[in-house]
Amino acid sequence: QVQLVESGGGLVQPGGSLRLSCKASGFTFSNYAMTWYRQAPGKERELVAHITNVVRSTNYADSVKGRFTISRDNAKNTVYLQMNSLKPEDTAVYYCKAPLLDVWGQGTQVTVSS
Repeated sequence: QVQLVESGGGLVQPGGSLRLSCKASGFTFSNYAMTWYRQAPGKERELVAHITNVVRSTNYADSVKGRFTISRDNAKNTVYLQMNSLKPEDTAVYYCKAPLLDVWGQGTQVTVSS
């Protein structure tokens, strides 16, 4: 059974940092690219960052370039999202997903507010 469990969200002040984790199970993690998405209240879910499985190429939404970093540890079946210089507009529920698998985790809430 494919499962994705996100963690690491919370409340942080503008300019602060958080590191999200997504633990995968039920599939051969190292064979799949992974993506972080987010969904803010009243908005559609959007792609935040993507990392390929072998060469670990990355790409980012323009809104987070230079502030967020996606990485992965295939030995731990985990993908990370390091978020720095957080802004109130980063407030959302963050999800990870393997684009080729039709499974979503429960997400982790990130709230950026003073």
